[in-house]
Parts: sequence; C-alpha cells; structure tokens
Amino acid sequence: MNLIITCPRHLEPETEEELKDILEKFGDSEPEIKITSMSGILTAQTILEPIQIVRKIKEMILDEPWSVRYCSRIIPIQKVVETQIEKINEHISEMSKQISEDEKYRISIEKRNSNISSKEIITKIANQIKNKVSLEYPDKVILIEILGNKTGISILKKSDVLSIEKTKRSLSE
Repeated sequence: MNLIITCPRHLEPETEEELKDILEKFGDSEPEIKITSMSGILTAQTILEPIQIVRKIKEMILDEPWSVRYCSRIIPIQKVVETQIEKINEHISEMSKQISEDEKYRISIEKRNSNISSKEIITKIANQIKNKVSLEYPDKVILIEILGNKTGISILKKSDVLSIEKTKRSLSE
C-alpha cells in the first residue's frame, strides 16, 4: 500500500469506485484498492507517486469541489513495515535523513486494531532525531499509521496529507 484512504462508515464501496476513477484519470488504470476490515479505511497500491496524487486531487477539488464525494482523507505512505516497535524505529531512523538540520518535526501516530505503545514508539524515535520538536508548526511530520499488523510510515510536510473537508472549507473562506 502506498495510500491510506478514510471515508464515512459503510461508504467503502462508493469510495473504492471514486478512487479508481480518480487514479485512472491520473494515469493508473489498474490500482490495487482494498477495503480493510476496519470500518471507513481503504488502502491502495498505485504506480503513481503518492504525494503527487495528493497534490493533484487537491487541485481537482479546488477546480471542482463536487468531484470528490466519498474520500475523507488521503494519506501518502512511503514505506510499509510489520507493526513492531523495533522495525518502525529502524525504518524511521533510515528515513529521517529527509528532515534537514534546521527543520522542526512532529511525530503523529494513528492506531487501529493494535495495542502497541504509542508512547514507547515516540520515545524511541525522538531519542535518535536531534532536531527540535514543534507540535504546532512542524516543517515535517513523521507519520505512523498502524493498521493491525501492518504499519505505514511517511515523513511529510503537513500539506502532503489531504483532508477533503479542510480543502473544501478553504474555498469558502
């Protein structure tokens, strides 16, 4: 998976169709989209670059706000690992080179179907990254999306995660 998509409960099939259409429009005619066992969560594997997809969908919404009806959030995933603190920590330490020395960061964890300790993950990661932390205004967000025994990891700018509602709301301001 290189995308996690959230949607309102019980609208997963509609969301899957909508996402297929969007990805096809952008050039991936055979994305692998799965409705997970977790209500309101889908995963997708596409040949397209996930952060670019988010940017293109954002532009699409700004042009035609009604074009996205079912997707709530679209989260780009750079790496998928087993849900184990050591594995998560190991991969984030490799990926942390994406955070330059002068950038502040924040760690965000979303857990679904897992009772792994968020505090322990955060402590381990924070101990190896020497940059300053900023919860309010981070330059980069270390995103850890735990879906049962699989964990998606990304190091992104805040704007790289797409919240459809916030994007639509910005249009009316």
